[in-house]
Amino acid sequence: MADEEQLPLIPDQRRELLLKHLRRDGVLSVQQITQLFGVSHMTVRRDIAELERQGLVFSVPGGARIASHLQSEPSFQAKSLMEQPEKQSMATAAAGLVREGMTVYLDAGTTLLAMVPLLARHTSLTVVTNDFTTVDRLMASSHLDVIHIGGQVDPSNRSSVGRLAATTLRQLALDIAFISTSSWDLLRGVTTPSAAKVEVKQAAMECTGSSVLVAGSSKYGTFGKFRVAPLSAFDTIVTDDSLAEAAAEGLRAGGADLRLAASTG
Repeated sequence: MADEEQLPLIPDQRRELLLKHLRRDGVLSVQQITQLFGVSHMTVRRDIAELERQGLVFSVPGGARIASHLQSEPSFQAKSLMEQPEKQSMATAAAGLVREGMTVYLDAGTTLLAMVPLLARHTSLTVVTNDFTTVDRLMASSHLDVIHIGGQVDPSNRSSVGRLAATTLRQLALDIAFISTSSWDLLRGVTTPSAAKVEVKQAAMECTGSSVLVAGSSKYGTFGKFRVAPLSAFDTIVTDDSLAEAAAEGLRAGGADLRLAASTG
């Protein structure tokens, strides 16, 4: 390896070799990369930014990592305690896309759950969901029409999944569908480690006029075993403003209508 590292490399060669090392090691610091290639910190950061624009690597404080494999999703309880300011900012940005008279689908997830009090301010709205907590919190909003799609119960996420849930969804005509995810990136799109969730998300996207992905930046650069949809299938992507600038540039270059919600926390 030492001989390989001493070669005068052009940027594309250096970045390809950096990818090789990251695939092997998972994560490297900027200091490690500068020593590996004998280049400046500025050069390393440019290389990381370019690879991040392409969706190939993801920046972390002081370094870079390769896309990580999500083996399982955290429970509803665990997710409800995480990144509250970011979730609230994304919920506010997403709720701004809703108009009176719409039929709105809310996918299961604690970020979309934060939209509920904002949607309850509307006077004429139909809310469709597979999330039991969403239904529970809308019980007092008798001025709204609320539909739970039923199906197989997923206790850990307090939602319904599977073919029965998807079949109900396909009987409806949605104006806008808000889709959540625990893993997304530029190359693989939206993925999940749970096969039972795939068909429900896909069904919602099939029967809506507008699909909106609402996903935190901390989940960007992870992927699950099962693919839901490419990012190009979404009309809008809402995430928080902690998403790396190079990643945002790459998403926009791919045609995404990307909305970065500013956190107030």
